[in-house]
Amino acid sequence: MVVLPVYAFAANVSEIVTYYDCHTIRFVHGIVMNKKRHHRENDMVRTKTASGALAGAAICLGLGTQAGAETPPDTMVMARNIDAISTFDPAQIGEVVTDELIINICDSLVEIDPADEAAVLPAVAKDWTVSEDGQTITFDLVEDAVFPSGNPVRAEDVVWSLSRVLELGFGNAATLTEYGFTAESAADAFVATGEHTFEMNLSRPYPTDLILQAIASNRVANVLDKELIMAEEVDGDRGNKFLTTNTACVGPYALRQWNAGEVVILEANENYYGDAPKLDRWIIRHVAEAQAQRLLLEQGDIDVARDLGAEDLRDLDGQEGITVASVPVHQVFYLGFDNGQERFQDDRVRQAFRYLIDYDGLADTVMAYLAMPRASVVPLGAYGALDEDEGQPYELDLDKARELLAEAGYADGFSARLFVGTLPYNAPLAQHIQANAAEVGIDLQIEQMANAQLFSAFRGRDFDTVMLSWRTSVPHAHGMLSRHAVNPDNSDEAQMTMYPTWRASWFREEYNTRIDEALFEADPDKQLELYRQLQLDHLEQGPFAYMFQMLDTAAYRDAVQNWTWNGFKVFYDQISKG
Repeated sequence: MVVLPVYAFAANVSEIVTYYDCHTIRFVHGIVMNKKRHHRENDMVRTKTASGALAGAAICLGLGTQAGAETPPDTMVMARNIDAISTFDPAQIGEVVTDELIINICDSLVEIDPADEAAVLPAVAKDWTVSEDGQTITFDLVEDAVFPSGNPVRAEDVVWSLSRVLELGFGNAATLTEYGFTAESAADAFVATGEHTFEMNLSRPYPTDLILQAIASNRVANVLDKELIMAEEVDGDRGNKFLTTNTACVGPYALRQWNAGEVVILEANENYYGDAPKLDRWIIRHVAEAQAQRLLLEQGDIDVARDLGAEDLRDLDGQEGITVASVPVHQVFYLGFDNGQERFQDDRVRQAFRYLIDYDGLADTVMAYLAMPRASVVPLGAYGALDEDEGQPYELDLDKARELLAEAGYADGFSARLFVGTLPYNAPLAQHIQANAAEVGIDLQIEQMANAQLFSAFRGRDFDTVMLSWRTSVPHAHGMLSRHAVNPDNSDEAQMTMYPTWRASWFREEYNTRIDEALFEADPDKQLELYRQLQLDHLEQGPFAYMFQMLDTAAYRDAVQNWTWNGFKVFYDQISKG
């Protein structure tokens, strides 16, 4: 299939026509701005117009357009696998790709410092103070901020945005409940003490830096336009249906369009209170196949490719006109097990899988440029993390795997399904483990599916084994341990879907207690030792077999300038083109 890009940007950006798919000769993406409304609409235009179809046919026939056309200077065109996107509601988003988008669309109270991922900078909050007892943080908000609708940003919007996350009770409510906030206590916990002054009252003296990173810079603290969203409320949903396909927040960009499985388009917010973003728009185009991304990049049809495989990255690295860059992220890739099944309840069975993996061999081949071996749940670079050697004690050892399985009563092995997603490395990793598992009597039946379907199965406890990753929002051991070792309630009714432990039906009350003790240990040396021992025990008893710490890797053309990122964010507003 040959894909030819067409960019026709009207002077007033009232109409944008992007890609034609020459395989099906169909009009794929279009946007129309409705200026009659009091705010910008994110209409999902799906109409197949006759003129669009004819234009597409003409392009595919090569009439007047050549492949390899340069992308517009004011627009970043990025290829990425975005099939996991299901909503743009900050209260509900649970996928890495959507999180990257929403934190570039919506500002929170503070933001991660691009130059120091352990520090935060002012955002909607221009400054803040902490009470002597450490249980009240007072935020002073910028006074001239307005939403894209023109509505002013008030402390009342901050209160409503945070309270809404708890009231809706989706998975992201866990970001607040794990620090003691509840829907019942929200009125006392989140208080507007003035038009531009907001208080966050904590139930316990949690470390302030951790609260700023875990909550104040998180998507749960995205400041939403209460007045606009409540006007779109349906049956008490607090605008959830509206925010599935729209954004209404203060930030450098706004969601202009999302066509599921096709494209996301962001456009600069003309009313933004901060420094104007360097580019007018970002087009994030769904391209699932790594080789297709590479072809588009080499032809100049896109500026950035985000999901290339190791072989493609190796070939591109050093190629004139293209840069390959990586940054370690606080994200672990792991093999998950349904601990609700008797066979996976035995620690020795899960341990056996750790010995089925050639960590170094995979890191040098399939995962080159993409990850580094890591068996500990806490990534390198986080406070309290095990060092490189202690955090990776495993190697491929089929005899050890057989021994553990025999001790657990599974000398003859068993059969299980292995669910994997569509990223380039998923299939080869699954096949590697499948082949080694067969050597010890385990029959793994690989089922590959769209990422959204994969996440749904995992969150619904409908799997045997699963391969995927998890990213924390803080550079602290607590960030990972609070989700991969803590399980507040293992009952089906609890629906603690943002706890991988709950998804895997793994519950150890001992870990709940120990992680809480470590968090509030005042002596730094003692705290570090508590985190060290927790990780060592978790290596033996934890619910998953961790394989890698991920790298975020991008390949981009020379026109891209000032590509700015760290382990938590790609800063779209600071990136430019020349």
